[in-house]
Amino acid sequence: MAKIAIITARGGSKRIPRKNIKPFLGKPILAYSIEAAVKSGVFDEVMVSTDDGEIAEIAKEYGAKVPFLRSEATANDFATTADVLFEVLNEYKKEGREFDSFICIYPTAPFITAEKIKKAVEEFEKSDADSLIPVVKFDFPPKRAFVIRDGKLSYVYPEHALTRSQDLESEYHDCGQFYICDTKAFYEQKALVMKKTIPFIIPETEVQDIDNPTDWILAEEKYKILYPEA
Repeated sequence: MAKIAIITARGGSKRIPRKNIKPFLGKPILAYSIEAAVKSGVFDEVMVSTDDGEIAEIAKEYGAKVPFLRSEATANDFATTADVLFEVLNEYKKEGREFDSFICIYPTAPFITAEKIKKAVEEFEKSDADSLIPVVKFDFPPKRAFVIRDGKLSYVYPEHALTRSQDLESEYHDCGQFYICDTKAFYEQKALVMKKTIPFIIPETEVQDIDNPTDWILAEEKYKILYPEA
């Protein structure tokens, strides 16, 4: 089966300027996603989708291909990840190259490793799934959540006010690291979460949102603990 790794890295970032190529423990954060995909050895192509010349050069330096730059339509704040993926797949199709499946990797996901990608791809290919999404368990049950209304607390789910947390079903959220999709199903359903989506469970220690400068510091400290030899 032909497979492509698509790393989405546009130039714009408001909360952390130049976020996708900002140094993370000594090298551009984008490099971690590229190196993991390349080292996994499971893809026919590892490419970066970007609208930015500097990002493109750094991507090539670390082993990715940048055969074309993003269009204006997929480089703005309103373009979805799916929009970007459709554009990439269609551009390759114009060149006579099609892929049975693809992995979409975010550029600010330094906890991705080649081993994790290989295992996820193996699990996906052994299944009959349309897509695979890495998820992490909520550290506290959302069904015990409060909301604040008129300055007062109330339960979101009052029916669970007296339910012990250990008796509630575990709930998970997207890690925001990568997605693996069957290409045919993606074109048909036009989504990443599809009718047959399977989970790839990741421990909380290997997950960190990086949306602001504090998140960045936390991610670096967590990385140093996880990979002291790096």
